[in-house]
Amino acid sequence: MAFDWKHSSDGVDWDALSHLYRIAPLGEKKPADLQVVFSNSLFKSFVYEGGKLIGAGRALADGMDCSYICDIAVHPDYQGVGLGKDIVSSLVGLSKGHKKIILYAVAGKEPFYRKLGFRRMLTAMAIFANQEQALQNGLISSD
Repeated sequence: MAFDWKHSSDGVDWDALSHLYRIAPLGEKKPADLQVVFSNSLFKSFVYEGGKLIGAGRALADGMDCSYICDIAVHPDYQGVGLGKDIVSSLVGLSKGHKKIILYAVAGKEPFYRKLGFRRMLTAMAIFANQEQALQNGLISSD
């Protein structure tokens, strides 16, 4: 399959991106919020087929020490064809030169990212806006 790749947020349809996250399914993300987070991310990848947004991801990075890859989404019709792997690989490539590349995975997707070279961090900690929901979703432990 031939896809069109874009690494800039110029001209992105934020409503279409919000829809992509909803159907991926990665939850409800407001278009205005997505515009803020993608605009503030050093690296981003948007994938299109025939003008339709079918994949996206971003990396918050400081240019030297740390790049944090997150929000990888692939349209359900294109899942299982390697597009998610290609988006992550694109962001890893853009992050080359950073001392560490960190990825935040949806619970249960760790084996997918392990195949791409990522390893579980033993010292990562987090504070979520909704700690109880994060605990229920398996994102954090109670200890």
